[in-house]
Amino acid sequence: MTATPKNTPKNAPQAGPQDDAPRHAPRGAAPGDLAARIAALMPRARADLAELVAIRSVADPRQYPPEECRKAAQWVADAFAEAGLHDVHLTETPDGSAAVIGHRPPPPGAPTVLLYCHYDVQPPLDDDAWNSPPFELTERQGRWYGRGAADCKGNIVMHLTALRALGEDVPVGLRFVAEGSEEQGTGGLEQYVAAHRDEFTADALLVCDTGNAAVGIGTATTSLRGMVNVVVTVETLAGEVHSGMFGGPAPDALAALIQVLSTLRDPATGDTRIQGLPANGTWQGAGYDEAQFRGDAGVLDGVPLTGTGSVADRLWARPAVTVLGIDCPPVVGSSAAVPPTARARVSLRIPPGTAASAARRALTAHLTQAAPWGVRVRVEPESSGDPFSAATDGPAYRALDEAMHAVYGRPMTYLGQGGSIPLCNVLADSYPRAEIILMGVEEPLCLIHAPNESVDPDEIQHMAEVEARFLTSFARTTR
Repeated sequence: MTATPKNTPKNAPQAGPQDDAPRHAPRGAAPGDLAARIAALMPRARADLAELVAIRSVADPRQYPPEECRKAAQWVADAFAEAGLHDVHLTETPDGSAAVIGHRPPPPGAPTVLLYCHYDVQPPLDDDAWNSPPFELTERQGRWYGRGAADCKGNIVMHLTALRALGEDVPVGLRFVAEGSEEQGTGGLEQYVAAHRDEFTADALLVCDTGNAAVGIGTATTSLRGMVNVVVTVETLAGEVHSGMFGGPAPDALAALIQVLSTLRDPATGDTRIQGLPANGTWQGAGYDEAQFRGDAGVLDGVPLTGTGSVADRLWARPAVTVLGIDCPPVVGSSAAVPPTARARVSLRIPPGTAASAARRALTAHLTQAAPWGVRVRVEPESSGDPFSAATDGPAYRALDEAMHAVYGRPMTYLGQGGSIPLCNVLADSYPRAEIILMGVEEPLCLIHAPNESVDPDEIQHMAEVEARFLTSFARTTR
């Protein structure tokens, strides 16, 4: 059963006037006090995150009431209005979700920065796999657990903490948008941005839905894989027939599907092999230690990783295919019958340099041509998104590196990410002169999208300081 959310999870400090943390930084406070101001705001950040996690904002009405997403949207709107943004309001997007939009005018001659986040979350999946209720923020061994604690409600709290620390001394103009259906991939905000470009014009776009290479390593994500999802269906018979009477000559649809899917990977190495797609790309940024990857991914002892090349190559520079699900008779309840039909959902992640449309054509052709025994194969496109690669040689990246260095004591790391954020390509097309930066509080131990998602509160604190310092530094570099 899904845990019933509570307005105030146990052990959560209460937000409000009784907090010792200041509601706004004093006007004219010295930049050197920034770290102290943010540290003082952390009890309030904890309370904010507890309230947000308690809202079951899964943007799928088949699983959770849509009122939960509306409640989360209103919470975000109220919080950012209180933090100093103007005209904060909810706007319905083409997929029916509500985006939270607001702004703050720039001081004379100052640039404008867009702050992005999303308030919807993944469903908790298996409640029994959680060590604490998924919608109740719970602290264990210094981490804060709960669905959305990192992805992406932790980033919402990061934004709020940075703005509260700056108070009235925000040195740039701000535009703000919080998406309400990012996890569902229905594209409401992408369509809205394309039709309302004037509402989001900015010099730098902070897309805060990623994070650091590891705790304590300030990181910007500069590469995102694109995605193509298809459903492949194999049909062989008009209906089920008895396997004892007809098995052998009667073509088995499930066996045929298994053969089709097996051709997507090299049988010896496990590398993705789809004709027409590059297979040997190399990653030029920070690497990913294999032992760390095994631990982060939970690879079982004795099970080797699939593919060749470095882990970073396989994650961020090469296509990668995954069979997400299969529709076929289950083991329990199956009968002695030859399956007449079977289908699978196949996901293909693609690196920068490969268009989603070209990848979809290649995948469709591969699956169709791999059909054995003359069986019927039908491939239906489901969803897609182009990969993204950021230019990192502008003033915003220089300002971010300065901020990261000041907070973490080391130069900023550049990282790729296997996930896809289609909005980045819409923003790049809509604002070709703007610098797009992907960053946030997430890191591998967060286990986003999985049971027992968590966030390290130090990352919220440090990345809030990075954001505040970035806004200050970016204002100086562009005046």
